Amino acid sequence: MSKKIVTFGEIMLRLTTPDNLRIQQSRDFLVNYGGSEANVAISIANFGGEVEYITRLPDNALGETCIAELRSHNIGTKHILFGGHRLGTYYMEKAAAMRNSNVIYDRENSAFSELKPGMINWREIFKDAAIFHWSGIDAALTPGLAEVCKEAIDIAKEMGLTISYDINYRKNLWNYGKTAQEVLRPLMTSSDIMFGSEGEYALVTGIPAPGFKATRSGEKYDTAAYEKFCKEISQQIPNCKYIYIALRNVMSSEHHTFAGVLYAQGEMKYTRVFDIDNVIDCVGVGDAFCGAMLYAQNAYEDNQKRVDFSTAASVLKNTIAGDYNMVKVSEVEGLLARQESGEVAR
Repeated sequence: MSKKIVTFGEIMLRLTTPDNLRIQQSRDFLVNYGGSEANVAISIANFGGEVEYITRLPDNALGETCIAELRSHNIGTKHILFGGHRLGTYYMEKAAAMRNSNVIYDRENSAFSELKPGMINWREIFKDAAIFHWSGIDAALTPGLAEVCKEAIDIAKEMGLTISYDINYRKNLWNYGKTAQEVLRPLMTSSDIMFGSEGEYALVTGIPAPGFKATRSGEKYDTAAYEKFCKEISQQIPNCKYIYIALRNVMSSEHHTFAGVLYAQGEMKYTRVFDIDNVIDCVGVGDAFCGAMLYAQNAYEDNQKRVDFSTAASVLKNTIAGDYNMVKVSEVEGLLARQESGEVAR
């Protein structure tokens, strides 16, 4: 039985100011590539999973560099389309102390944003796949891309694939006259697996989130409130079999706490609280959760193991610069096996 995972989205050029400078101060930028669904694909491949990434790139040196970057991580690229004139870009100003991070998107009229229904041969792509993963970012960019998402979901469902959905709400992207709730609610009803922060779930369902306030490692949190929250979400989206939620409390840019819950088949599993007191880069943390989650869906049968693995992988991403979670299964297992982090690996 196939365990191949297909992810769909836009990979972009990431330009980050060095040394925590403001954009107005910087004369140089650090160059990386990233994008939610590409980050998910790279996480899966790093764990040893089989993954195919679907996007559209300009037929120029930047597009070729993206292909080379993806292939260097053992990502399948044979179904990537070429066309259009530009690669989407985003500028990243990293957080420092109590100053929030800042992102400026420059992705209008990118090669990916010009995709329309009928341009991608989904039946060919899905014929040897088990899971299709997409996110709310895809549908946020243009009405045409929202239709492409619907096309892909409908064909994947017809062909018997499991549908994985990351809510991935980005308020700065919803600019074409429709709200996230209007567009995403009809699409998310086909989900078998869903992921998001508690705030994102509250946004798309209208159900108030309990609020995660843990401030230290191992602290107890209100799991009964999250079980109630998950049950109410499940009532709105009854076909969804797995509801994953990332819980984060940000005390400062360098100090976060993190935990995860999974509601599946009427039962909730939850993790301990992790204290991350030296956050290097929190971009891509949710993507790291999704990548580990999708790997775990194939690798493990036990739901507690799935949510533990996904959460620990996401915690480790906070320590890695750039969009990608560059960790292996053994590193995630190592974190889960010890109560505190920071030991020297010998």
